[in-house]
Amino acid sequence: MRALVSTVLLLVTPLAPAAAGEPAAVTAAAETPPLYDDEAGGNANGDDPAIWVHPTRPGRSIVIATAKEGGLYVYALSGAQLQHIPAQLPPGDGHEPGRLNNVDLVRGFRLSTGVKADLAVASDRGRDQLRVYAIDPAAAAAGRPPLKDVTDPSVPFVFNSTQEEVDEARTAYGLAVSGTRVVVSRRHQTTIGLLQLAAAPGGKVTYHRVRTLDLPATFPLPDGTTWVPCAEPGELPQVEGMVVDRGTLYAAQEDVGVWRLRADLTGRPVLMDKVKEYGRQDTYDPATEECLPGPDRGYGGSHLAADAEGLTVYEDGDHGYLLASSQGDDTFAVYDRDDNDYVGQFRVAAGARVDGAEVSDGAMVTSVPLGRSYPEGLLVVHDGADTPGDGDREVTNFKFVDWRLVEDAIDQ
Repeated sequence: MRALVSTVLLLVTPLAPAAAGEPAAVTAAAETPPLYDDEAGGNANGDDPAIWVHPTRPGRSIVIATAKEGGLYVYALSGAQLQHIPAQLPPGDGHEPGRLNNVDLVRGFRLSTGVKADLAVASDRGRDQLRVYAIDPAAAAAGRPPLKDVTDPSVPFVFNSTQEEVDEARTAYGLAVSGTRVVVSRRHQTTIGLLQLAAAPGGKVTYHRVRTLDLPATFPLPDGTTWVPCAEPGELPQVEGMVVDRGTLYAAQEDVGVWRLRADLTGRPVLMDKVKEYGRQDTYDPATEECLPGPDRGYGGSHLAADAEGLTVYEDGDHGYLLASSQGDDTFAVYDRDDNDYVGQFRVAAGARVDGAEVSDGAMVTSVPLGRSYPEGLLVVHDGADTPGDGDREVTNFKFVDWRLVEDAIDQ
């Protein structure tokens, strides 16, 4: 039977060099317990991680991860589970339950009580709201549950006006923090919204919407035609993975590529890189509810295979890297943080004790040394197909990768 808690391996050995033309491979040092997306597993489906660095004891830092209807999970750097917070119940019969989708962090937010607290902010795509949790450093250092829900009970919907609209599932989806503002994407739409967090009575946190922006849904091609990414009828090419770096928002439109724009959602978005399938006119098959591939007309990029997913930034002073999950080929593309030039590609492969990461959604990296196991930082990635699995059950989890291995892979 698979062990439910994985420990960090103090000796981390990279795989053999990649063959010519193949992405370099790194292995994970630890992983979290498996999450099962069925009734017995609480419908827990892992998606997006965030790394909270303890201000005085970095070796006691924690990883906070979303699991959709399964809620929120908190892990130690060993991969051991410290806390589970269930998602919100449906507001009434026939309505949708909570589904926590993406998560990011706010530093030093002043609550109405006068106390400053670090916050974990998660998008609830089931309820079209944000959920906000205060992080207790003392509890994290002691290995106790460190998160407390401080969401104001009267928080508004992010995009919708009525519960009936919320139940149609065009709701809060991807999420990235910019200071005390939060950028949120809308499921099945191209809309991105900017929200301002605000202190509410009783030490709670609320928010209000500042503005929205719509990314393109159709794209002119060099041959004079217009490309419409394939989707189910009524759906548009959505954004999920996002990250804010030095006032710039990077947003992954799954079937299109990675956009670069101002984090305040003003100015003109620029398509920084395209998925390989860009311009390929696939057709929707209602019988299978899938898109059937059309001919490749050569307009796509070279580094991202749809879907373009999780984005995260490794900060090394004024330099560093932007990482993007290339979900379609189980790799991660790396770009220079300053000029966004492509640097290289790597994958998280199976090692001696931890399997690899496949169909990865969210990812987060930190350059802060986190003890002996991660002396130059940590990369946490979602694994959408954890192995060895358990029959037909859908199983996911999160992999912890020593940044030194990624650095070596980039330098190959």
